Amino acid sequence: MTEEVRKLKEITDRSERIVFFGGAGVSTESGIPDFRSVDGLYSQQWDYPPETILSHTFFEKKTEEFYRFYRAKMNCLKAKPNAAHIKLAEWEKQGKLSAIVTQNIDGLHQAAGSKKVYELHGSIHRNYCMKCGKFYGPERIFEGTGVPECECGGLLKPDVVLYEEGLDDVTVNGAVNAIRESDTLIIGGTSLNVYPAAGLIRYFRGDTLVIVNKSATQYDSNADLLVCEKIGEVFSQL
Repeated sequence: MTEEVRKLKEITDRSERIVFFGGAGVSTESGIPDFRSVDGLYSQQWDYPPETILSHTFFEKKTEEFYRFYRAKMNCLKAKPNAAHIKLAEWEKQGKLSAIVTQNIDGLHQAAGSKKVYELHGSIHRNYCMKCGKFYGPERIFEGTGVPECECGGLLKPDVVLYEEGLDDVTVNGAVNAIRESDTLIIGGTSLNVYPAAGLIRYFRGDTLVIVNKSATQYDSNADLLVCEKIGEVFSQL
C-alpha cells in the first residue's frame, strides 16, 4: 500500500457521508475503452467523428448510421464490475457512502450492488419509444439490426444524453444535493473536462476532497489528497 493509498484509507475510515464522482476511467479496468481514447476504429470504420454521430441532430437525420455506430461502440453488456465498483457498493452497504454521481452509462455501479446512483448521462440499459413512451431493455437495441421500433411503430431512442441535449433536472438536483451534503468527495477516473457534469463538484462544501486519476485535472490544486494511479488498483487496496 502506497503512502497516498494509506492516507485515502484513513480518510474513508473516518468519513460518514462519502460521495463518489466518477467518469470513464472507472470502467476502463472493466474492459470498456475510454470514449476519448484513440483505438483506430473511428478513422477506419466511420465517416464522422464520434462526437458528431452521438449528437441529437445526427440521431434525427442519420438514424440508421447512428445505430450502426451505437451497436458497435456502446455495447458493454458483457463487462463486469471491477474493484472500484465493488468497494463503492460495500461502502454504501456499510452506511459510509451516500451516493455515486457518474458520467458513465454502462450500469456497472448497479451491477456491483450500488443503489443510490445518479447517472448524469443516462444508461444504455434503458431505451424508450419516442411515440408512446414505452421502455425497453438493452437487448432490444443491441440484438437487432437497422432502426429499432416500438410495437406501436414509434422510433426507439437510448435513454442516454446525446450531444446537444441537456441533462435531466431531477438527476442533476439529486447529484447536487448529495455533493453539497457530503463530508468527503472522491473524484475518480475523470479528466473533469466534460461540462456541465464536471461543474457539479463546485457545490462541494465538505471537509475533504480526494482526486484519484492517472492524469492531471484542473482541480488538482484544490485536492486534499491526490492519487495518480489507476482507480481499480487503488480501491483494491482499501
